[in-house]
Amino acid sequence: MRLYLALLALFVLAATAMAADLPWPRWRGPNDSGSVADGKYPANLLDEKKLNWKVKLPGIGCSTPAVLSDRIFVTCPVDGHNGVIALDWQGKEQWRTKLGEERRGKHRNGSAANSSPVTDGNFIFAYFKSGELATLDLSGKLLWTTNLQTRFAKDTLYWDVGTSPIVTEKAVIVATMHSGESYLAAFEKASGELLWKVSRNYQTPVEGDHSYATPIVVKRDGREILLVWGAEHLTAHSTDDGKTLWSCGGFNPDRKGNWVQVASAVVDGDMAVVPYGRGARIAGIKLDGTGDVTATHRVWTHDDLGSFVPSPVAYQGNVYVVRDEGEVVCLNIKTGATVWIDRLPKNRNKYYASPMIAGGRMYAPREDGVVFVADVQDGFKLVSENDMQERIIASPVAVSGKLLIRGEEHLYCFSE
Repeated sequence: MRLYLALLALFVLAATAMAADLPWPRWRGPNDSGSVADGKYPANLLDEKKLNWKVKLPGIGCSTPAVLSDRIFVTCPVDGHNGVIALDWQGKEQWRTKLGEERRGKHRNGSAANSSPVTDGNFIFAYFKSGELATLDLSGKLLWTTNLQTRFAKDTLYWDVGTSPIVTEKAVIVATMHSGESYLAAFEKASGELLWKVSRNYQTPVEGDHSYATPIVVKRDGREILLVWGAEHLTAHSTDDGKTLWSCGGFNPDRKGNWVQVASAVVDGDMAVVPYGRGARIAGIKLDGTGDVTATHRVWTHDDLGSFVPSPVAYQGNVYVVRDEGEVVCLNIKTGATVWIDRLPKNRNKYYASPMIAGGRMYAPREDGVVFVADVQDGFKLVSENDMQERIIASPVAVSGKLLIRGEEHLYCFSE
């Protein structure tokens, strides 16, 4: 056992140099904003000259890839099991690892692999609808796995698990928010040892305690803080022990039923932008304080717009919201002032994927597989409409001039 721990420690030290090379380590990118400022990315995705490669995946999934400098990691079903696949930047598969038994999605836009993988440069962490949480090394070797649904609480969500795991310096953390026991659980990254588990339960109207959102780790005064959006509360927690530092409520004053939280919050500077009210409202919350900050830290609110499923994008001081039926709104993050409002072409299909902005262009997939590209540097200008011929629920990824689009069945790579 001592030899194993010593070798594991050496492995972690040897891999530390890679930790800084994290171009797109998790669902919303390196800074959790859903955007990158630099790089030139293609607008016409139907131009065959822009398509580097297209790879058929072994199973239908909705998760967004995680990316290191030389590897792309995708979760999807593999032969009836939960699976993780690694590809290089030529689209060649490097390895695949099969885990526990697949639990299929029940929504038309659901799957066994809705939750996106995350990497810290040393390991890959994956979470699945079945409740399985797993850690692999960069060669695809399974280091540990545990099932949170059999270990802690049965899944009671109406639809398919959507939250993705997140990592801190020491731990991988999963937030489970549904009716019954809701909790945050942190595991030591290399060994899987449970570091802490705290309950997070609030009394809400029906379905108000269900959340599909993914938490965010931010640094405040050199300290890691975990921000969690769900059960009609935005809460901040210490990553050392899960203790609640502050809580902001007041998101459902009329106690309406079925105000489930689907879209995740986005953070820019000292502000969190929180979509709520089934796509009807959005608010800006200041990130500090202690205790109950409901009455003091809500900076701005819009009760006439928001997003139900797609999460907002933060980019150059603004927040961009693609609403479920295609309206696009740009707000000033600090004040909430409306910068402009426009829309994508009307259609009966809705938007489930969260949009991404790269190099001043917004990439917004619609559920039927049409990817819209718009210039948002100075107002809104629709540039192209690209029908990928398969459903797209995952969010686009932009890395060093390469654009990844993950459909239900294929992974595409584009570049100029």
